[in-house]
Amino acid sequence: MIDITLLGTAALFPIPNRALTAAVLFCGGHSILFDCGEGTQTAARKAGVSLMKTDIIALTHYHGDHIFGLPGLLQTMNSMERAETLYITGPEGLQEALEPILKLTGWTAYEIKFLEIPPQGIRLCELISGWEYEAKFLTFKTEHRVSSQGYCFKLGRAGKFMPEKARALNIPVQMWSVLQKGQSVQVDDETILPEQVLGEPRKGLKFIFTGDTAPCDSLIDAAKDADLMICEATYGENEQAQTAIEYGHMNFAQAAETAKSANVAQLWLAHYSQMIENPQQYLPNATAIFENTICGQDGMSTTLKF
Repeated sequence: MIDITLLGTAALFPIPNRALTAAVLFCGGHSILFDCGEGTQTAARKAGVSLMKTDIIALTHYHGDHIFGLPGLLQTMNSMERAETLYITGPEGLQEALEPILKLTGWTAYEIKFLEIPPQGIRLCELISGWEYEAKFLTFKTEHRVSSQGYCFKLGRAGKFMPEKARALNIPVQMWSVLQKGQSVQVDDETILPEQVLGEPRKGLKFIFTGDTAPCDSLIDAAKDADLMICEATYGENEQAQTAIEYGHMNFAQAAETAKSANVAQLWLAHYSQMIENPQQYLPNATAIFENTICGQDGMSTTLKF
């Protein structure tokens, strides 16, 4: 399963009860932080989640409202005696953009590595020690005023375990759970592969975080059949559609159109302009197009299950 908490829903600058953009995903004892606007640490405390053991910080772009929380968070991790390597990823220009951020952070006892995600994505079990689940992390290009990208997290689900096949291969019962997790086992001198005792892979889970973007085909393609998409919705009024596009953003209706085209199961709106005092006022503009739309709020969370 995947636990997701939306930490901040504001754009440009924080306002009371609305922190700047950030969300965190937990899976199997590991976590990924998406963006890190000013005040992300406070937002996490209010939401009752810890960021101290975050494995990856995934930045969508390098505008201040998405990265200015980094120096403080990285310093706090050091103060809490973090030892594990922290990976930071983002679109092109990552090292140059984060150079001043890391200078502000100062020395850390733990290692910070810049992570380049290839076009085919990465298997997290090959990157992070102790990651047991078959999870894949991918990026996709978005349309903003600067180089930007969104993220797709896929949690695979193995086929149904067939005990009769395991018994026929004389596999001890205590090894069954290892095979169910997609890992091979050694029985005497023979290596038993998961596919020898599992059926066809079943439908997994899929999560999308857009960051700032205008409507684009690459987002629709990446979000196809996602269980949840957290999507930027900077403007509320339908009449602001062209303004949104000019600034590399979306309004509520455009976010809903994207969700409908991608056939996602649920859409959470976020990244509201400070001009939007009450997002619920504009929600009908989205639900008229895509019914299963929710106005995201700071601290809101959900669990995605198979």
